[in-house]
Amino acid sequence: MDVDVRIRKTLALAWERCPALRRRMEEAGLALEDIRGEEELARIPVLKKDQLGVLQTQAPPFGGLLAVDVKELARIFVSPGPIFDPQGAVPDYWRRAQALEAAGFGPGDLVVNTFSYHLTPAGFMYDEGLRALGAVVVPTGVGNRELQVEIITKLGITGFVGTPSFLAALLEVAREKGWGPGSFPIRKALVSAEPLPSSLRDMFQDEWEIDTYQCYGTADVGTIGFECSQKEGLHLAQDMVVQICDPVTGEPLPPGQVGEVVVTLLSPVYPLIRFGTGDLSKFLEDSCPCGRWASPRLAGFMGRVGDAVKVRGLFIHGHQVKALAGEFPWVKALQVVVDRVGVRDTLTLLVEEEGASPEDLEALQKRASELFRLKVDYIETVASGGLEGAKPLEDLRKWD
Repeated sequence: MDVDVRIRKTLALAWERCPALRRRMEEAGLALEDIRGEEELARIPVLKKDQLGVLQTQAPPFGGLLAVDVKELARIFVSPGPIFDPQGAVPDYWRRAQALEAAGFGPGDLVVNTFSYHLTPAGFMYDEGLRALGAVVVPTGVGNRELQVEIITKLGITGFVGTPSFLAALLEVAREKGWGPGSFPIRKALVSAEPLPSSLRDMFQDEWEIDTYQCYGTADVGTIGFECSQKEGLHLAQDMVVQICDPVTGEPLPPGQVGEVVVTLLSPVYPLIRFGTGDLSKFLEDSCPCGRWASPRLAGFMGRVGDAVKVRGLFIHGHQVKALAGEFPWVKALQVVVDRVGVRDTLTLLVEEEGASPEDLEALQKRASELFRLKVDYIETVASGGLEGAKPLEDLRKWD
């Protein structure tokens, strides 16, 4: 079906069933018939990711953006924020199979899925995509690296899906146990949820002989882009329209210019229209030599809009840091610092406090880990005024 026809069909459905979309268009002076296709989409204001939580609070549980009855869903996930993410009751709802197929996964593969299966949807995204291709899934989730290496070697696992940093951690354990290139069974990997530095890709491919691909998506819209065999940019996934837009005005930018990735999800379940992911990228101007995936390509992750930071596959938001500080009367100022040691992200709390005991600091660190759903590695106190003017979140990581 022609993309303009699909846009009109999706908009008509959303206009009828999603009051938040209809209200957004009417506030912009738009009627349904004003949007005839992709060219007119830019007239609809961008819905920023940070606005989802606000809408869901005002009109629970999905902020007036769900086009089906909640009882028709297969699963509901809870992403950091918190934000509720629906999963429709159709096979491979998140459209991950196309990315896995491009990375060489298929029948006969035994694959460890190291993404989490609880609360956030990443584990199920890959599970359903792999099953759609006929692969066998071993749902290991995160953690317990020694056991995972044992499972991989005993079962003869051929594929890996997860974050690149966790694959590096598994290979470190494998090396300690005497496994090496040629003997370790994993031969292909699809990584996501964090950037893939060229140094890590080279290590996976050249040293360990693991053919490694990247996939890009969000918990809200599923798969957005993926690498083909050329590994020169991310082909766009099916069932969506992707625009690179000015982060302030929302106007589409020409190929080659960096802007926010804005997605219109052509879904009868959750038709997110002009959804601002908060990620920065650009369209590549040349065509891909692969010849198979004819879509435009994204250059990959190039930074973030706003104050959210992704750590170990999960977002931390600035408002979460502020809310955390408000829970402890003795906290005068608080900052979360994200850094990277080797291939692992670290989280440090910097606290400007007044009258806090060691037990108070321990309680703050524990509560932060619960709130962010990530282990907070360190907590440090700073002198009075030391965090004046500081951002709630400071990301010190460098990606080569």
